[in-house]
Amino acid sequence: MSQILMFVALSFFSLLSSPSLAAEFQATGNATSPSDVCRFAPDPSYCRSVLPNQPGDIYTYGRSSLRQSISRARRFMSLIDDQLNRKGKVAAKSTVRALEDCKFLASQTMDFLLSSSQTVDATKTLSVSTAEDVQTFLSATITNEQTCLEGLTSTASENGLSGDLFNDTKLYGVSLALFSKGWVPIRKRSRPVWNRQASFKKFFGGFRNGRLPIKMSERARAVYNTVTRSGRKLLQTEEGAVKVSDMVTVIQNGTGNFTTINEAVAAAPNKTDGSNGYFLIYVTAGLYEEYVEIPKYKSFEAYQDTLYTHSLRQFYRECDVYGTVDFIFGNAAVVLQNCNLYPRQPRKGQANEVTAQGRTDPNQNTGTVLHGCTIRPADDLASSNYTVKTYLGRPWKEYSRTIVMQTYIDGFLDPTGWNAWSGDFALSTLYYAEYNNTGPGSNTTNRVGWPGYHVITNASDASNFTVTNFLVGEGWIGQTGVPFVGGLIA
Repeated sequence: MSQILMFVALSFFSLLSSPSLAAEFQATGNATSPSDVCRFAPDPSYCRSVLPNQPGDIYTYGRSSLRQSISRARRFMSLIDDQLNRKGKVAAKSTVRALEDCKFLASQTMDFLLSSSQTVDATKTLSVSTAEDVQTFLSATITNEQTCLEGLTSTASENGLSGDLFNDTKLYGVSLALFSKGWVPIRKRSRPVWNRQASFKKFFGGFRNGRLPIKMSERARAVYNTVTRSGRKLLQTEEGAVKVSDMVTVIQNGTGNFTTINEAVAAAPNKTDGSNGYFLIYVTAGLYEEYVEIPKYKSFEAYQDTLYTHSLRQFYRECDVYGTVDFIFGNAAVVLQNCNLYPRQPRKGQANEVTAQGRTDPNQNTGTVLHGCTIRPADDLASSNYTVKTYLGRPWKEYSRTIVMQTYIDGFLDPTGWNAWSGDFALSTLYYAEYNNTGPGSNTTNRVGWPGYHVITNASDASNFTVTNFLVGEGWIGQTGVPFVGGLIA
């Protein structure tokens, strides 16, 4: 699957708090010590090692951590430039492309950190929307580091960089934790709480090697081969493959068919049934600052890893999404509302998971919400007599968070509802929840008994995950003209 980094907007709020301690710090800014404030950090020992060993308050320490984060981000950008200068002409294309992706992500991370630092330097009190914007930026810095590492690991080019990425990520986690406890308004943090003790020992595990089974026309294959990078090509198989009849590229420098994603979407044919092949849009890496609108006659169709909701805020309304393994994945704050989700027949030996959410830090305000959707088997799975197990999701990362609410679930779903990633990984640190779903697959009697699984029983708790509260969507979604329900569906 090609790497498409499409950053749609911003994000929402953290569900983790210690209200009494946070109230003390926020209300008075009382002098304290690194040991006191580092209780909030995922790695308290590391936090104490980077904060100044002198009395201060949570705001002083938070600003100090952000300044150090900026310094480390600047250093990492220099390391990437040095690697590109030394390897650019001799390394494999896959290595160069991975480094270029890291350069782009590092630049974006620097922007997020600078913006966040400027905001917190000016005040100790932020509005809800401003606090959530900053928390979203800081959450994305951690996701960017993880994405960079995964790209480098996939090309065996992480030598000399993995240590920096690991330490930078921990430092960004300190900045996020202190900001969340110091500046985020308390009323936005009085939410359901779960185990928040982090463990970084599994941080680097689980790199995704999602591949889209695909077959193309000769012309489309020629175009595809000119723009894809070595080592990241879509898997070519005949069995269960997607047929592509035509293809266009989106490249910001003008060397492709289009320079914006919306232009490419507008060029796609309507009401394609796929029998003669699909229209493939290949988007090269870049920051596309546009609202991407997929008209109602278009859908997301693939197998593994169909829809990559990478980071920041995202919203999908009345979309059809087809896939098999982990087909909605990533670490954005994302709500899919009134969407049709169609698990397909996977390869032999595979199971279907609708979601694989990738939250790596307990203070990230990220998660996947399926609200008012319909989950039914695609035609090929429906005709298979349900020999394949299908689940609502599995934890890609340690603090994976997914909520399914007011959604119709057909009877093909495995009664346990959710699948493990590997052994007991993340089962006590994830947050999976269901609320007021319908359909023969919605019965929660035989669901998993994991510590992190919850059945939400009241509307007040469920409302935390609506568009209004989870995405702060009243403003930015409303400006696009896209219809949405801000609260629970009546």
